Amino acid sequence: MSIVRTAKITIDAAYLEEFKAALKEGVETSVRLEPGVKTLYATLSKAEPTQFTILEIYSDQEAYEAHIATPHFLKYKATTQHMVKSLELTDCVALVPEMKIK
Repeated sequence: MSIVRTAKITIDAAYLEEFKAALKEGVETSVRLEPGVKTLYATLSKAEPTQFTILEIYSDQEAYEAHIATPHFLKYKATTQHMVKSLELTDCVALVPEMKIK
């Protein structure tokens, strides 16, 4: 069963460009290298440019656990830890699980 969640992240405005670069590198690497990562779709709020939302979809729990143990994820966490003011993870249920991201 797929793991679906959203991550809502608020960062310190002083680190906006640094955070965007680290996030971009992290999600691109994860999607490219990890077969169990279906998507990590990151967005930035137009109204509040320090607020990010990431839609995370993993093929299963094992894929998620493998993801958070990868060197690139651990690098992202270590690099951005001081930039993050808040992080909210919400587990979700796909309403149409057979839908594919084109």
